[in-house]
Amino acid sequence: MSQKTFYVTTPIYYVTAKPHLGSLYSTVLADVATRWAQLQGRQTFFLTGTDEHGQKVALAADSAGKDPKVFVDDFIPAYKDVWKAYDIDYNRFIRTTDDDHIKLVQKWVKELLDQDKIYKGHYAGWYCTPCETFVKQVPDSDNPGDSQSCPDCGRDTVLVSEPCYFFRLSAYQDQLINFYKNNPDFITPRARMNEVISFVSDGLNDLCISRASVDWGIPFPGDLDQVIYVWADALNNYITAAGWGLPDKQKQFEAMWPADLQVIGKDIVRFHAVYWPAFLMASGLSLPKKLLTHGWITVDQKKMSKSLGNAVDPLELRTRYGSDVVRYYLVRKLAVSQDADFSYDDLEQTVNADLSNALGNLLNRICALTNKNEVSRLEPPSTWGEAELALRDELRNMIVAVKASMEEYQMHMAFSRVIKYVHVINAYVHSQQPWKIVRDDRDKFLVIMSAAVHALRAAAVLLWPVMPNKMEALLGALGASMQLGPDYLEKLAADDWNDTFTMIKVQPLFARIEKTKIKQEPSMDEQVKTENKSEQTFIDIQDFAKVQIATGTILSADKVEKSSKLLQLEVDCGQFGRRTILSGIQKDYSSEELVGLQGLFVLNLKPRVMMGVESQGMMLFAKDAQGSLKALTIAGKVPDGSQAQ
Repeated sequence: MSQKTFYVTTPIYYVTAKPHLGSLYSTVLADVATRWAQLQGRQTFFLTGTDEHGQKVALAADSAGKDPKVFVDDFIPAYKDVWKAYDIDYNRFIRTTDDDHIKLVQKWVKELLDQDKIYKGHYAGWYCTPCETFVKQVPDSDNPGDSQSCPDCGRDTVLVSEPCYFFRLSAYQDQLINFYKNNPDFITPRARMNEVISFVSDGLNDLCISRASVDWGIPFPGDLDQVIYVWADALNNYITAAGWGLPDKQKQFEAMWPADLQVIGKDIVRFHAVYWPAFLMASGLSLPKKLLTHGWITVDQKKMSKSLGNAVDPLELRTRYGSDVVRYYLVRKLAVSQDADFSYDDLEQTVNADLSNALGNLLNRICALTNKNEVSRLEPPSTWGEAELALRDELRNMIVAVKASMEEYQMHMAFSRVIKYVHVINAYVHSQQPWKIVRDDRDKFLVIMSAAVHALRAAAVLLWPVMPNKMEALLGALGASMQLGPDYLEKLAADDWNDTFTMIKVQPLFARIEKTKIKQEPSMDEQVKTENKSEQTFIDIQDFAKVQIATGTILSADKVEKSSKLLQLEVDCGQFGRRTILSGIQKDYSSEELVGLQGLFVLNLKPRVMMGVESQGMMLFAKDAQGSLKALTIAGKVPDGSQAQ
């Protein structure tokens, strides 16, 4: 596949309900990845859509008193409306009821039948209807043993006994293991790769890929008593949408396949990391380059549920905050490597800290200064000063770091780094005091404003994939625009800051959200302070197991602006991704002492914003006899992300 192309997919969503926050999250991740590829000058193809066949859909349609096709048709506008509301710029919205998809899935099955990679047999065992999963085969359907619970959703299964067709999945066990071994980065985060390897290593049974007792599905070629099992139908959408099997689209398919990125939730990893690769191997097709498997989203620490009344409506969320703000929060604050909690309070704090206080106020400050001093046109100076060159050098360092995070699809780290640079721009403007300098040295004032605008323009371009509308408005205020084409990122990194900007007055981009009642968080000292008690307080092993302690290597350690205690650590936590962690250790450690140190970190501590920066964990220390903090380390080097046992 050409490096000039980028093919990204979302899971295709079951049409038994309207889109929810989790489906929005998957789709926004894919949209951001697509736009990032566009910044690199790549031709993109972005696929999303709906999964419309199977027993679960048929039962839901029956409960609603509707024909299955009418039932699924009714849900399509809800998905397309939400994607439009959030500026999801997909190339195709595929439905598994589309005529071309149906014909191509039948073609795929027929080819494997002819090669004896699919054969007819009989299935007897437990089946999970909500997950559309064959859970466990039994040797005797008349004596099946105890009822099974679904290992994925935990719900009861039903006993199924019927003739069906099997795909020879067992024949690909060794080939799959070798693929995982040779492609250790196939799944992000890596911890889920370990789960997949364990599943395959335990042994694979042939996979049932048809149903005789279900009518709602793609007719099985050559056997009208059967329909194609929903997962064999659904997974193939990724190739049918790209043009597989169509002579007039063969060149398109060859240019786009294999997919560069497939975004999925962690609950469907097995289907995408085991069954899907085996299907492709059987067809002689290349395997996708990357599966990005994100965790579940809870709301205020509870699973979303209609009965609890905590389900979040994406359209209501957009009405309340705006699409770009919600997109930013989902990508910036919810790390793909773990389950994440959504809360309105956290969203509002993030808007105020990152967008209103840092980014929005920076633009307002620059516009106010240029407008007040009647500057409509900013031209670059013939030479830049030391402070300006330092600001430009930091931009180049930032671009390198952001690209590295995006290559690993650690998007929360990437955009955190951009916001960190926005703070650097703010600090530069504050230190240069242009509001004072303009009285005596207008030329120097113009240099400061030009440097700040060059830096802000670059930050806006890097934030464009996650906030396209707001960043285009920001660029418009500078008399600039998004001009996608050859590698924009390369251009930014090589930019010598020689552009002219036309300043245009605009309305504030991000309104600060004022609360009627603000919760006062305890200070750092209050959080770590404990009472001396004469009696020992015990916890049980279940309490301890809740604390996620893992190793990490410190990549950088920087002082936090206006803080005499805090250091901002960028930490490589292996399978748990990169983390920004604030630690009050300035008096005990220098930055040089910390870089390269492997320590122990608590990774599931609730994130907390301090001095405008979010801390995503805690480094563990102990005090020596003199009261100095000493980092807790381990006896020997182990892989980052290794958990304490």
